[in-house]
Amino acid sequence: MVYSANAYYVCVLHCCRLEPIKRLAPSVTISDCPSEVFCTRFSPDGRLLAAGCGDGAIRVFNVHDGKLSYTLMQPQSSYGFGLPCTAIRFRPLTSATKTKNVLLATNSNGSVEHWHITSGKCLNAISNNQNQLYALDYRADGAMFATGGKDHAIRVYDEATKAEVACMDGGHGSLTAGHSNRVFSIKFVPEDDNTLVTGGWDNTLQIWDLRVGHSVRGIYGPHVAGDAVDMNMRGEILTGSWRPENPLEIWDFGSGKRLLTVPWNQSALRSEPCFIYAAQFSKSKTGQQLIAAGGSGSNEAKVFNHDSNNRLVGTIAGLSRGVFSLDFAAFNDKMVVAGADAAIRIIDIYDHIPGEKGRERPTTPSIRFDPPVPCFALVCCSNTGVYCRDRNALMPNESLTRLASPTASTEMLKGPSSPLHKMAVDDD
Repeated sequence: MVYSANAYYVCVLHCCRLEPIKRLAPSVTISDCPSEVFCTRFSPDGRLLAAGCGDGAIRVFNVHDGKLSYTLMQPQSSYGFGLPCTAIRFRPLTSATKTKNVLLATNSNGSVEHWHITSGKCLNAISNNQNQLYALDYRADGAMFATGGKDHAIRVYDEATKAEVACMDGGHGSLTAGHSNRVFSIKFVPEDDNTLVTGGWDNTLQIWDLRVGHSVRGIYGPHVAGDAVDMNMRGEILTGSWRPENPLEIWDFGSGKRLLTVPWNQSALRSEPCFIYAAQFSKSKTGQQLIAAGGSGSNEAKVFNHDSNNRLVGTIAGLSRGVFSLDFAAFNDKMVVAGADAAIRIIDIYDHIPGEKGRERPTTPSIRFDPPVPCFALVCCSNTGVYCRDRNALMPNESLTRLASPTASTEMLKGPSSPLHKMAVDDD
């Protein structure tokens, strides 16, 4: 079932400043996925949303109304079920691109697959059943892609030929030894064709240079357990760590020094610790830059305004289970949050001018909440206070109480909540 929001439980505190404030508003919730969602990605034009699921399927939805448009799935494995799809990326649109709507996906069985979305065909598959893959990224020009996973190695492939051009698994002397544990996130450095940044379970970021074929630098600190390494055009690295203290950090790429820790709790409503699985900078090259991150423990995602001293914009709270994935659309007008509760939530991002009528939120289709879907709350912050937009106004008090309560169950804090991570631990 698909639901869109036009009813809210709202309490807005007065704000005197008239400059625009970034706000969040629920747009569409997709609640009928048959399994948890490990990864999500908007298409370059923002019209489609792909979701990689725990049953191995990639489900592609229409962003406007949330309807399922395509399902991409390989035949079942020898275990009798599909293994989780762990990472997805749309191939960048460039002047050299002949075929559009191509999606790249990794799987926990070690395969890398190219899919043509509109025809539903698997164009190419690279298999390595001795490995498990968790991380993936395209270079900005789409000419290369890289993968990482269980065996600690970073493999880089030529997009045109699908041939492996590098397998990097070591470091340089005493400076860095490469990764010593599983890799969960990969990012090509913007405007640099030869450099990648990766993170994983070994509490390090590794910086790799394709020209020499190994890691050239290491940064100690982040404990990365999902798609939680990103980099912007300013030379800043964003990391999200699966730990209770200082989970969200920003680093300087040039020096390797930590620039700052983004405070997770900034409002009067205090939540329990969030163990981050996903973190990302917004993608638009114009306008204000935002940061989004989410995870387990507090089972929430938050959005911060990086250009306004990392002030909290809002919180997607009251979720029943952890957040595994999030993504910004290319034009900064939408984001998506998904995870273990098998629901996909598309959120509008818009500018609100305090006191100006007609700018409270963008227009969305009107669909009744019948039957109701699991409740969640958007808790947003202005310069002078906080307000709550409850998704369907069914349980606003419970959502706010759960967000503020430090006594909620800590069962999920005892270990990684993702079934994929449990599989990785059991495999060891």
